[in-house]
Amino acid sequence: MGLFSKDLKSMEDLHLHVLQDIYYAEHQIKKALPDMIEKAANRELADAFRTHLGETEKQIGRLEECFRLLGKDPKGVTCPAIDGIIKEADDIAGESEEKVIDAALVAAAQAVEHYEITRYGSLIAWSKELGLDSVAQLLKTTLEEEKATDRKLTEIGEQKVNLMAAG
Repeated sequence: MGLFSKDLKSMEDLHLHVLQDIYYAEHQIKKALPDMIEKAANRELADAFRTHLGETEKQIGRLEECFRLLGKDPKGVTCPAIDGIIKEADDIAGESEEKVIDAALVAAAQAVEHYEITRYGSLIAWSKELGLDSVAQLLKTTLEEEKATDRKLTEIGEQKVNLMAAG
């Protein structure tokens, strides 16, 4: 069932579908981060990825709590968007020269973060509209972590790895 599928007949259907989408996405990100940690030459960038891996595991737990609050079993639906972003990140990192690998990894990671930020923002708004304040609060915690990771990646990019990549 795609996001614009006629199978989505209510706000509840849409909310559940996007919750399943981000649940799948978080699992894919959890699988991709160890490779990004290994490829990162900059220690601070690798540490940021390690920190985010731990956060991602907690975020998956929060999503599972959201499913529980909705009376649903946690399950993901394939998300071609995150699969594409992760594939592109892997391709870019694989094709990059050593001096630009970290800048490529920062850009790829920020593409992932921005996807997550949009999903969590929508889910929070919809949760509030549906009167699911406990769900909204759990998702808000995750959204703040995603925004903080994005800010940290910007800082690492602007203050370190972009300068190194530019020579």
